[in-house]
Amino acid sequence: MSSELDSDRRLPQLEQQVQTLFVRDRRSLSWVRIREKGIFLCLIGCGLFSLLITGSIIFVLASETFRFFQFPDVTLSNFFLSTEWNPLLGNTKSFGIWALISGTLMVTAIAMILALPLGLITAVYLSEYAPRRVRSTLKPILEILAGIPTVVYGFFALLTITPFLQWCYSGFNVYNAMSAGIAVGILCFPTVCSLAEDALQAVPSSLRDGAFGLGGTRFDATVKVIIPAALSGIISAFLLAIARAIGETMIVALAAGSRAQVTLNPGDEVQTMTGYMVQIAGGDVSNFGMEYYSMYAVAFTLFVITLTLTMIGNQIRKKYRETYE
Repeated sequence: MSSELDSDRRLPQLEQQVQTLFVRDRRSLSWVRIREKGIFLCLIGCGLFSLLITGSIIFVLASETFRFFQFPDVTLSNFFLSTEWNPLLGNTKSFGIWALISGTLMVTAIAMILALPLGLITAVYLSEYAPRRVRSTLKPILEILAGIPTVVYGFFALLTITPFLQWCYSGFNVYNAMSAGIAVGILCFPTVCSLAEDALQAVPSSLRDGAFGLGGTRFDATVKVIIPAALSGIISAFLLAIARAIGETMIVALAAGSRAQVTLNPGDEVQTMTGYMVQIAGGDVSNFGMEYYSMYAVAFTLFVITLTLTMIGNQIRKKYRETYE
C-alpha cells in the first residue's frame, strides 16, 4: 500500500521533469534553427558580396575602356588589328594591342613549357613513388617556393638567369622574354605540383588495387589508370597555373623589359600587358590622357582573355569529369 502511495507522489514530479526537458528541447531546437538560418544568410551575403565586387570591377574596366575609345586618335581597327604599340611617342602614338598580347603569350608559353611537365612529373613521383619520409620533406620545400615574393623572382631572373643565358648564348638581351618566362615557370611550378598531387591522392585506392590485380606494374597503373582518373584535377591545376602566369606582374616588369613588339625570338626584349599597366600606373603620365585610359583598355582585354580561358577550361574539365569520375 505504501509503495502505491509513493508511486502516486512521484508521478507529478516525473511529469514536471518531462515537461521541463521538452521545453529545453524546444528552446535548443529553436536556437539551432536560428543559428542555421543565420549561417545560411551569411553565406548568401558572402556570395552576393563576391558578385558585387566582380560586377564593380567589370563596370569600372568597361566604363574606362569606353572613355579610351572616345579619343579621336583611337579606333577599334587600330587597337585590335595593329601590331604597333607606341603610346608615349608624341605625335606618332599607336595603340595596337597585339604587341602586348604577343609578349604576354610568349612569356606564358615559356613558363608553361617549364612548369607543367615538371610539376606533373614531380606530383606523380610524390603521390605514387616517393617514400613517406621523402614526401614529408619535399612538400614543405615546395610550399616555401610558393611563398617567395614575386619581386624576389624578378631580381633572381635579372641578376642570375639572364647572365647565365648570356653566358650560354650571346644573343640574349639584358631584358628578354626567356629569363622572365623561366622565372614565371619557377613561380608556377609549386602550384602545379601541389594541386596535381592532391588530385592524384584523391583517386580511390580500389582503382590502384584493380590495376595491380590485373597484372599491371606501378607504371602501368599510374599512366593508364591513376592519371586518367585524376585528369579533371590536373587540368584545373594547369588552368590555374596558366592564369597565374598571364597575370604575373613584378617578374615581367623587372626582367622582360618595356619594349612592346611582336617577335618570336625569346632573346628579345618584350612587354606584357601587366608590365605596361605597371609602367603607366607609375605616375609618369596625366590621369586624363589617352595613355592613362589605355591602361584600362589593356586591363579589360586581359580580363576577357582570362575569362575566356577559364570558361574553356571548365568545359574541358566537365568533359573529363563525366568520363572518369
